[in-house]
Amino acid sequence: MSLESLIIDLKKGLGMVRVNAAAELGKHKDKAAEKALIEALGDDNMAVRNNAAFSLAELGAYNAVPKLIAMISDPEARVRKSAAKALGMIAAREAISPLIQLLAVDQSPLVKKSAIRSLGQIGGLTALRAIEPYTSSPDVELAETAKQAIEKNNHR
Repeated sequence: MSLESLIIDLKKGLGMVRVNAAAELGKHKDKAAEKALIEALGDDNMAVRNNAAFSLAELGAYNAVPKLIAMISDPEARVRKSAAKALGMIAAREAISPLIQLLAVDQSPLVKKSAIRSLGQIGGLTALRAIEPYTSSPDVELAETAKQAIEKNNHR
């Protein structure tokens, strides 16, 4: 499907058509999709927001960082997870403090793991110090995620 057709589907399609278009636009790796995907971050459909966030990360869409930071407050855990993941993939240094806050307050283990991974991807002393206490978390998966994030950062 052409880029133009996918953008039209994202803006005007119904249900799964928009969801699928949001996912496919990232795979095209064309920055021309960036504006439509940023607009889709405000969609009523949680799956569209989720896929748009990941697609923006695939595009390396630095212009989306402010909206992605705002999305880590989304009511849906899946969307918060994808927004956190996208910020890490983009390596948005201005997302360090919001991700640390997300890590401290979010109740979802999936969101916490995504925030840890992203902080590890972004790197820097502040991010690594925020991850370190989670290496001894009673949640084994969370602890392992924190250890891996620190280890990957140490091998850069």
